[in-house]
Amino acid sequence: MSATPNSIGVSADTGTSTPTEISDEEPPVCISIDIVAAARRHIAFLRTVDESEWLHHESNMLESIRRYDELWMPLISDLTEGSTTPVILPPFDVQWVWYCHTLNPVSYRRYCESRFSKMIGKPTIFDEENEDYAVMRCKGIWVQKYPTEPFENELDSDSQYPDVRNEDLLIEMKKQRLLYRKFSEPYMSELVYLIAARERYKRFLCILQKFADGCPRLVPAADISLLWLTHQSYPTIYAGDMEIEDIARKMVGVWEKVMEEEVGATRKLWESIYNQPYEKAGGQIIMDLGDVVSIKPSWEVSNCDVNTKYKSVMPRFLLKVCVHVRLNPMKLMQEDAKKKFLRLRVMRCHRELKMDKPFCSFPLNSWQKTWHLYCEFGTKGIVLDLRLRGGRCFKGSSSKDMVAVLWNDLLRSPSLTLESKLDQQVRVVVSITPPAQAPYLFKCVPDRVTDDSGAMISDVVLKMNNYHPQEGRWLSRTVLDHAGRQCFVVRMRVAGGIWRRGGETPSTVKREDRIIEIREGSWSYLAGTIGRVPEKVVGTATPREPPDHQTAAWCFSTGDELTIHWELPSSTAMKLLKGRKLQYQTKKPNSLKEKGKQSMNNGQEVDEEDDDEGFVTLVRFTEENPIGRATALLNWKLLVVELLPEEDAVLALLLCVSILRSVSEMRKEDVGSLLIRRRLKEAKQGTRDWGSVVLHPSCSSDISSPHLQPWHWNAMAVTAAASNGADNFTKQPAFTYSPVEGGDKLYKRGIIA
Repeated sequence: MSATPNSIGVSADTGTSTPTEISDEEPPVCISIDIVAAARRHIAFLRTVDESEWLHHESNMLESIRRYDELWMPLISDLTEGSTTPVILPPFDVQWVWYCHTLNPVSYRRYCESRFSKMIGKPTIFDEENEDYAVMRCKGIWVQKYPTEPFENELDSDSQYPDVRNEDLLIEMKKQRLLYRKFSEPYMSELVYLIAARERYKRFLCILQKFADGCPRLVPAADISLLWLTHQSYPTIYAGDMEIEDIARKMVGVWEKVMEEEVGATRKLWESIYNQPYEKAGGQIIMDLGDVVSIKPSWEVSNCDVNTKYKSVMPRFLLKVCVHVRLNPMKLMQEDAKKKFLRLRVMRCHRELKMDKPFCSFPLNSWQKTWHLYCEFGTKGIVLDLRLRGGRCFKGSSSKDMVAVLWNDLLRSPSLTLESKLDQQVRVVVSITPPAQAPYLFKCVPDRVTDDSGAMISDVVLKMNNYHPQEGRWLSRTVLDHAGRQCFVVRMRVAGGIWRRGGETPSTVKREDRIIEIREGSWSYLAGTIGRVPEKVVGTATPREPPDHQTAAWCFSTGDELTIHWELPSSTAMKLLKGRKLQYQTKKPNSLKEKGKQSMNNGQEVDEEDDDEGFVTLVRFTEENPIGRATALLNWKLLVVELLPEEDAVLALLLCVSILRSVSEMRKEDVGSLLIRRRLKEAKQGTRDWGSVVLHPSCSSDISSPHLQPWHWNAMAVTAAASNGADNFTKQPAFTYSPVEGGDKLYKRGIIA
């Protein structure tokens, strides 16, 4: 494994260190189940529970408890012979009750022994096909044994509540209702993550068995908690592997309040035994951080990626990075601590990023989580640079040692962790989570006016056409992704006719002819920045007369219709909610709120209540999820879109542009800078690519750059072009447009009238 300083423009003679893999000796703990496969099915099960709203109505819960207690447990008990568990699974609602019961191992064992004089186990089925077979096999047995009892829970929500048979079990079900939210990060189902978590779980159990006596209760990290709950959900295996009463006494439960003393004791014990930091990327201690908890990028599991049909669209992958630092007090002199600092950079995509931490901020006798961030996989890795500040007469700093840690090297490590030493004074441990697909990011930037054929209005094209006048005028916008790649071209028809010297000029077309079209791909450049749009049209929006009490209406080629009005309809499968809703709702910590209040825009203070201006959230509803799931966040004013892979990019772009056109028409003003008809200068690719690095809330309080925060916190600053900053979206630069393209009056009539 080699460091690669040359790839980032650093001299090779700086004494670069090389990261080494952390030793993963097998802890002497036995787990009698394929816990990695079991954990993957566990997460899938919890997700289905979370999405099944009907499962959590109290009447259904009470009926499920009755079915579990009266029907399922006697049935499975009769079929269980010795230690052999029959390969059958009950209906889903009963599976949920059974699961919740097993999460209290002591109570479950007492229940089984008092009723059946034996422990009732659960079959080890880890794939969906075999699960379906086990359920169907159970259904056949169920129908024969209970001919008057339906296999599925058919209780009507309006039915009378059944009697409460087991109050403790009902409380347990309500408590575990949101359990999936603790393990919903997309990387948690990845095989390499679970393999690394298995080794940490074994180490944690080893500490519990050998060293935890006389200590405060130990707090499991997120990855250890996941495997612990998975282990518990197979009660006979868990009871055979563990002293369940002893373990319950020594560990803090998932929903119990975590005390600082317990966290400190857990970290100290782990560090003293393994000489490594306890927490890692994807393996942090879950604590209540108040408002800060929700300040992370939207990063959810998606069922599928519908945008693979667009060849011009590249998926985006995100990973978590955690950097822990520990000083070597034997090698460090006090004068060095005052002058030296550690700098973090990323190799690609955000070259201007430099995060510094002085040595004096590091504790001498413990590990400190120094940086915790989200990075795109395209950043390639990080560079840790040990630097020395200049003396009294010199400014700046010089590099004393550095190490480059590549994501690919970390992924080859079974623990997803590497350790490095810098100048024998600093130990650094870098850990990551496996990359998982993240939401798409798109923004529309102004470009030249085009004609009906798709060619830019230009003397170059005119000459190529033997000076035949170009017919039609379309406003054009180029759609760029997070890395600045061209994905689509959006065109809005404004005028028809030609321009000819002597009086003939283009004129605006009728309202119903002012269509919006989206073409897949990038411009075909003919000469310099003059080009032609791609041929393939993948979506259109046509304005139509709005029905009564509605302000505007559009008909999309996707089969969807957009109607804009003040009153929200009561029943629809898809809604646009004003502002940032659900997972996009912003809750900033107090320190950032104060900084936000002090920010100025054109000399005026920004009102926090106006933060949602221009935002709409696309929410889809299903029978299984009547509350709705947000699949995209649109800023129609800036023409910026974030969407989950399961949401269609073309539909989201059509919605965004249609709303901007409609609002411009309603307000009789150019609210989204549609009159700009030239490409604006962008930041150089790789300087600070959009969304490439986002700080985790646990380390973002001292760094307030909008480029290191979720983009929708400060959308204007993040998406603005390089030349004029945020002003690009609030006032038009001093461009000179030729008469051939048409003047502002033509486009104002086409946009506003």
